[in-house]
Amino acid sequence: AGRMKLTAVLPLLLGLVLPQSCSAGESTHKYAQGEEVTIWVNKIGPFHNPQETYQYDSLGLCRESGRPARHKSQGLGGMLSGDDLVDSGMQIYFRTDVESRTFCEMQLDGDNIGKITSSVEQHFWYQMYIDDLPVWGMIGELMQPDGGSEEGEQAFIYTHKAFSISWNHKRIIEINLTSEKPVALTSGQKLKFTYSVKWTNTQKKFSNRFDRYLDSGFFEHKIHWFSVFNSVMMVVFLCGLVSLVLMRVLRNDYSRYSLDEEDMDMERLSGEEVGWKQIHQDVFSQPKFLELYASLIGTGYQLFVLTFWGILISVIGSLHTMRGSIPSMLLICYALTCFISGYTGGSFYKRYGGKFWKNQMVLSGVLFPGMALTIVVMLNMAAILYESQAAISLNALLCVIAIWLFIAFPLLFFGTLFGKNMTEELDFPCRPARYRRPIPTKQWFTHPITLAVAGGVLPFGSIFIEMYYAFTSFWNYKFYYVYGFLFLVYCILIVVTMCVTIVCIYFLLNSEDYRWQWTAFIAGGSTSGYVFLYAVYFFFNKTHMYGLMQTAFYFGYTSIFCFYLFLLTGTIAYIGTSIFVHRIYYYIKSD
Repeated sequence: AGRMKLTAVLPLLLGLVLPQSCSAGESTHKYAQGEEVTIWVNKIGPFHNPQETYQYDSLGLCRESGRPARHKSQGLGGMLSGDDLVDSGMQIYFRTDVESRTFCEMQLDGDNIGKITSSVEQHFWYQMYIDDLPVWGMIGELMQPDGGSEEGEQAFIYTHKAFSISWNHKRIIEINLTSEKPVALTSGQKLKFTYSVKWTNTQKKFSNRFDRYLDSGFFEHKIHWFSVFNSVMMVVFLCGLVSLVLMRVLRNDYSRYSLDEEDMDMERLSGEEVGWKQIHQDVFSQPKFLELYASLIGTGYQLFVLTFWGILISVIGSLHTMRGSIPSMLLICYALTCFISGYTGGSFYKRYGGKFWKNQMVLSGVLFPGMALTIVVMLNMAAILYESQAAISLNALLCVIAIWLFIAFPLLFFGTLFGKNMTEELDFPCRPARYRRPIPTKQWFTHPITLAVAGGVLPFGSIFIEMYYAFTSFWNYKFYYVYGFLFLVYCILIVVTMCVTIVCIYFLLNSEDYRWQWTAFIAGGSTSGYVFLYAVYFFFNKTHMYGLMQTAFYFGYTSIFCFYLFLLTGTIAYIGTSIFVHRIYYYIKSD
């Protein structure tokens, strides 16, 4: 049994340590004069549907005869991203120009002309990689035939690829691709595909070769800077509001509570007694659905740390320049931070008197991964139905499950044991009562539902602009690289969410409603609901996506992100309000 486990884990470890196997030139990015440079073809798909991708050979385009299709081995991140790099067969050599060389020939017939024509009409693009640099081109274009009328457009396919490659010393710095020689798609037409290569010297440094893919004019626009400045001003305003108003109100509350018994009775008769003091024996009572709530809190703490470290690693490591590195990094970091989920969830569960810690631990382990895996499997079924390359391979899914079984779950188990053993039961400033008091009738604006809906408005406003940039980069072929902005916005989101929910919970407690745990979590988590509504608006107004598959992928991945954000912002709200509630009840007298 031990040998079988080792055999199962070994390929996973090798896949993580050695994500790619490639030639010496590609691994070192250094080439000698005349050394072969491989052109890898990756995928094709309609321009308006970024996730609807297919294998390059699915259109039936010809390949160089006598040269076998060689696949480039992928790391886990590449497999999760839907990459499948295949040797194109076009032979180019470092610093060796090619005037014009025939790549392959094919004849259009009834079997392939329909697919190719449809791909041109849907604006199909294709992606290649040369020395880990991406290159894009169009399959063809709708044009007016020579001497044709303006009303009728015909599908043309480009038959020549002109590569212009810049080099510096022994390294490839820049690649440009121009599609030329369009030929009309007509039955019986014989197509001859050719390519040419022109090498030019450049003084650009190798470390800056990816800068041309970054749209600095879009991401570093003045509006972006202004939105961050506006969010910072919001943080200053909210912090001032919480500090001045709440602290002043609480000071008056404490002064009233310190009155002697006779004055307290007079205050009760006058109806001026502060409400939050009257529920000090109920405010730390066990919340409903304790196992679920502890699992939400534990997972939220994990995502809180994961987001912080993920953004920080992206800022330092420039992961956007390495294909598949971000999914791999997030997956490994998620597995390693499962200890935090176990510790915080188990500690919370024990503190509130939970007895079935194993159930809570398992729920924490499957809460977010189970939801995400369910959606991914459904999307995979849609991708397989469409024969799309976006379908995640079985090997990749097995690798993810293996990481969860052999890394994430053991860390979750030990974290839960450590958390529950290091925590004392019912460790609160005020001892909870055995029976809860009834909640009095309240005004509509202090109802938990009202506070929960209103709690996400300002946090969403603080991240609204950044959501636009994130959605645009993910769904519109842009490389998101401004992780410094994202880190600052994340810090702003933390402060705004805490300040808003503290104010909401103060109103809730003042109306003698002790159900602050769920109210705080949902009030903070409601930010994700506004993000989902914005995603719906973005889909219909900012994109040109169409088709069942792309729609399913858009809303499927958006649902995973919004659930992630719900757990994250809900836990941030709980952290802030928990500190606030424990602080105000720590200083009052309790029987």
